[in-house]
Amino acid sequence: MDERNKPNFENVHWADNSAKRVIEAFPDKEVYTVASGITPSGIIHVGHFRELITSELVRRALEDKGYKTKFIYSWDSYDAFRKVPSNLPENYSQYLRLPDASVPDEFGCHESFAHHFMKTAEKSFAPFNFPIEYQYQHELQTSGIYADGIKKYLNKVPQIKELINKFRTEDRQLADDWLPVELYSEKTGKDTTTITNYDGEYGFTYKCNETGFENTIDIRKTAIVKLSWRLDWPMRWAYYGVCFEPGGKDHSTPGGSFDTSKDTIRLVSGVEPPVYTAYEFVRMKGFGGKISSSKGNGATVGDVLQIYTPEIIMFIFTGTRPNAEFSISFDVDVIKVYEDFDKLERFYYGLTEEKNPKKSANMKRIYELSMVSDKDGNRAVQKEMPVQPSFRHLTTIAQSCSFDIDKIISSFGDEIKTDFDRARVIDRVTCVKHWLSMYAPEDMKFSINKTVSSDFIASMSANEKAAVKDVAACLMNFDDGRALMGEFKNIIEKHSLVPMDFFKLMYNLIISKDKGPKLAGFMIENKNLMISLLNEVQ
Repeated sequence: MDERNKPNFENVHWADNSAKRVIEAFPDKEVYTVASGITPSGIIHVGHFRELITSELVRRALEDKGYKTKFIYSWDSYDAFRKVPSNLPENYSQYLRLPDASVPDEFGCHESFAHHFMKTAEKSFAPFNFPIEYQYQHELQTSGIYADGIKKYLNKVPQIKELINKFRTEDRQLADDWLPVELYSEKTGKDTTTITNYDGEYGFTYKCNETGFENTIDIRKTAIVKLSWRLDWPMRWAYYGVCFEPGGKDHSTPGGSFDTSKDTIRLVSGVEPPVYTAYEFVRMKGFGGKISSSKGNGATVGDVLQIYTPEIIMFIFTGTRPNAEFSISFDVDVIKVYEDFDKLERFYYGLTEEKNPKKSANMKRIYELSMVSDKDGNRAVQKEMPVQPSFRHLTTIAQSCSFDIDKIISSFGDEIKTDFDRARVIDRVTCVKHWLSMYAPEDMKFSINKTVSSDFIASMSANEKAAVKDVAACLMNFDDGRALMGEFKNIIEKHSLVPMDFFKLMYNLIISKDKGPKLAGFMIENKNLMISLLNEVQ
């Protein structure tokens, strides 16, 4: 590997700095475990993806420094179904307080409500080839593996309560009989129960509030109890040896979940909490509507993948610090995002320069971390700079070719040198097609007319017809857009036409619109088709 393509391991990127903090906090780890997770109580949108990708980038930074890593992603599917999303029928209120994994799938395609969102999200994560080990908490919590952890943390409830109460006002102090567990009824499956006794070991006596059923259980055998979030989180950190996990703003406030959990894990398990990074919201630009899981709306990773290739999505997140809010664009700024990535790639391969050494190193690292791994986990960049099919240019050429991929690829000639190049063109064309159909402004959409209507020809003046004939006669002689534009000027003057009227005429003749792609280049790229159309004007 040449020097240019050697991975940059210096601590110039935020992920490398986080990795450095992890190593300093846990210097003797054989395997560094990063974690992420969410309750699958609604769509998994790109805001949630920010947490996942933050963990993955820190994992990559640790791996690039030569350490073994593990990435666990927890689906908190044993959490209670607390609110019916607005896109579900009102009768779903009958399932409130069941575990999410016990609520039926309204869409009829998965095992449960939780499975629908988990499996849909996992499918959308797949193109990135992240080495994620998914954990399904409805399976793990009911297996009994956390019984010792539950007991250990409940035995420290008085001290934990003291920790939490420090951050609470006098009127919000936790009750004397506070027992931070949720117990699901053996009769209804819901957590609408009252715990009447806890023996300090593994035994719980409870009453089902809906049926009146009472029973005493041993959670090693009947695992229907889970710790409340502020204890469950540190208990699982200790159980899995988590070294890094990010969290949203809601967990990151003073006295919030992380603040109390980090003290709790030290108190109960005697180990250090994972290194933590708070992340900001991700907003949508041009998508429509505010992201909200509970309302059942917002852009999913699958939605974003329709517009951006995986490497571009990686670039978007990698180039922004977790604590900085940003927007993912679905409007015309999509074009700029692709241009920014291509500009970075040209820099990485030495076609442009950056004089500031620190900025240069960071730019190289952003590119390296943005590369999508193959199925074996390899992230090696290409030996030579790949083809860069401009997103803007593809909007023209793809529509000109009616999205015939073979024609589009052939238009690049010998620019396509590798399978990677070919795949990149295909992937970007697919994104262009989706973008044009869903988000592009109308003036960027077109299809080349197959013929010119007789009514349109009849409406043309003699001078306009003569000008069109001159364009048809000269078009084959031009391969440069600027030169052809000069010829247009001569033809306009020759036939005493108004420039704006001439261009409007040409666009309507070719695509039945008043505006369209840059005319000269557009016509050169489609010479034969254009000449055939223009020659219909008699």
